[in-house]
Amino acid sequence: MKAFQRMKKVHPSLTSVQSDLRQVNNQESRREEAEVLTVWRKSLLFNCSGFTVYDAKGNLVFRVDNYGSDCKSEVVLMDATGKPLFSIRKKRQLNLGYHWVIYNGEDSTNPLLSVKRHTTMRNKKSLAEVTPFGPSLSTSSFLAEGSYVQRCCTFQNNEGTQVVEIRRKEVSTSSGGVNFGDDVFQLVVEPEIDMCLAMGIVIALDQMAASRPYLMRSWSS
Repeated sequence: MKAFQRMKKVHPSLTSVQSDLRQVNNQESRREEAEVLTVWRKSLLFNCSGFTVYDAKGNLVFRVDNYGSDCKSEVVLMDATGKPLFSIRKKRQLNLGYHWVIYNGEDSTNPLLSVKRHTTMRNKKSLAEVTPFGPSLSTSSFLAEGSYVQRCCTFQNNEGTQVVEIRRKEVSTSSGGVNFGDDVFQLVVEPEIDMCLAMGIVIALDQMAASRPYLMRSWSS
């Protein structure tokens, strides 16, 4: 656990933090390789739940700080300085239960994406589907497969290409491997998708799991 203790002591590098969402997207467009993020399901603030996300160099890149219960009607994804990037809100659908809607920043009028449980029996590995609001958006649709609660999950785009993977974090030591459990996992983000958008979808999956965890296992798990 020494490696994890060292990770908790990493402080944000403000010079490496995106100044606004456009700058984030510009940086993302220049990525040529997959980025491996370490996601810690814990806030750095006392008496808060949430997420703390580090890049491969140990820099803090994203954070979520929630007061109260883990299952919230609204969760805000921020950069390391506390600037809102996305808001994820739980919304009721007519006769279709709930879905989680992703908004840009703290906007509440122009939704970007809808994340909802995938209920078809055709693909028993399907977990959730992510669809854009409006045909004018350039954002692709995604299908999440696997088991989020077991930290074994992937996102695929319209072409069936894997663009995101959620996997357990393990560290090899001289005495064997160390598994950090469910609260620390890796988020592997391919260049085809923005890192902040991938993290926004992860938050939506986490909110689904908090509301009805048994549904966040794939049909085949």
